[in-house]
Amino acid sequence: MESSPFLTIIPRSNQGNCDPLRTNWRFLYYWRLGPVGFQAKGRSAVSESSSSQSFVARNEFLIRRLFSLCGLVPVGAYMVVHLITNCSLLAGPANFQRAVNMIHSLGPVLPIVEWTFIFLPIIFHAVMGVVIIRGGLPNTGSYNYGSNWRYSLQRASGLIALVFIFAHVFHLHGWFHFPAWLEGVAVPLGGAQFKPYNAASTLGAAFQKSALIPLLYLAGVLSCVFHLSNGLWSFGIRWGIWTSPAAMRRAGQLCVAFGVGLGVVSVAATFAPRQIDTVKAKEVEDTMYNAKVASHDIDPDENKRSQPAPATPSEEAAPTNAAPAEAAPTEAAPTEAAPAEAAPTGAGAAAASDANAAPVNSGNVATGN
Repeated sequence: MESSPFLTIIPRSNQGNCDPLRTNWRFLYYWRLGPVGFQAKGRSAVSESSSSQSFVARNEFLIRRLFSLCGLVPVGAYMVVHLITNCSLLAGPANFQRAVNMIHSLGPVLPIVEWTFIFLPIIFHAVMGVVIIRGGLPNTGSYNYGSNWRYSLQRASGLIALVFIFAHVFHLHGWFHFPAWLEGVAVPLGGAQFKPYNAASTLGAAFQKSALIPLLYLAGVLSCVFHLSNGLWSFGIRWGIWTSPAAMRRAGQLCVAFGVGLGVVSVAATFAPRQIDTVKAKEVEDTMYNAKVASHDIDPDENKRSQPAPATPSEEAAPTNAAPAEAAPTEAAPTEAAPAEAAPTGAGAAAASDANAAPVNSGNVATGN
C-alpha cells in the first residue's frame, strides 16, 4: 500500500506487496469533498461538472499546498523558536526575561503579528487537518508498513497537538485579554497565569502547582514535535523536493535526527520552569522592569506584571510583637543600677545617704545623671 501525507493510495501495479520506497509513484487521482471530508476518486470523477463542485473541490490543489506550507512556515518555525526561547530559562530568569521583553517591545504591533503569522495559520492548518482526518481510514492492519504507521501517527499526533495547543494557550494566556473575560472566566478556571514582565516567576509558579502539569505538557509538546518532523518528510514529497526512493530514505533520516534533537530541546523546555526559584526570579524581573521603564524602553503596564502576594497574618503582626522586646532593657536597668550606687563606704557613704534622702528619677539613674 502506497502512502501519501493525506491518503493511503493503492497503486495500479504491485498492489499485493507495496513497500513505499520501492513503488512507482506514477498515479493520477482526483479528490472530491464528500459528505464526511476528502474522499479519493478515480479517473471517472474528473468528468464531473465543475459547476457542481464546492469551492474547496475547485481549489483543492491550492488549498492543500497552503495547508502543507503553513504547517512548516510559519507554524513549525514558530514552534522551534518558541521551544528554544523557553530553554533559555536554564541560563537564568534574566536571559528569559530579555527574550520576552524583545518580543513585547513590538508594542501595539504585537497582536497583528501574532494573528497574522501564528493564530490564523494554526487555525487554518487545524481546520483543514480535521477535514482530512475525517476522510481518511487507517489500514495498518492490512498493510503493516512503516509508511502506513506514519500516516496514522501523523493524524493521531495532530489531534493531540490541537487539543494541547488550545489548553496551553488558555492555561498561560487565557485565550482573550479582555478584562471581563480574564477576571470572570480565565483566572477563576486557572488560566491566564503567565505575565510577560514577570516571565520566569509566573511560568515557574504555573508549572510548580502540580507534578502532573509538566507531564501533560511533555505529552503535548512531543506530539507537536513528531507531527512537525514527520510532516517535514511529507512536505518534501508533496512539493517534489525529494522524489526518488534514495532521496526519500535520506530525507527520512534527516527528519528523524531533526525530531530527536527537537525532542531533547522540548524536554528541557518543559522541565526548566520546575527549577525556577520564583521569589528570586521576581526580584530580578522587577529590577529589569524598573530599569526598562526608567529608560523608556517599555511603557508601564501593570496588567503584564504579577501582583505581589498578600501578607500573612503572622507577617502583619510581627512589628507589634517586637515593641515590648525593645522596651524590656530600659525597665530592668534602674533595678540593676540601684544596688551598685548603695555599695560605696566611707566618703562615698555620705553621698549615697544624701542621694537616698531625695526622690530618685529612674530615668536619671539610667543615663548617669
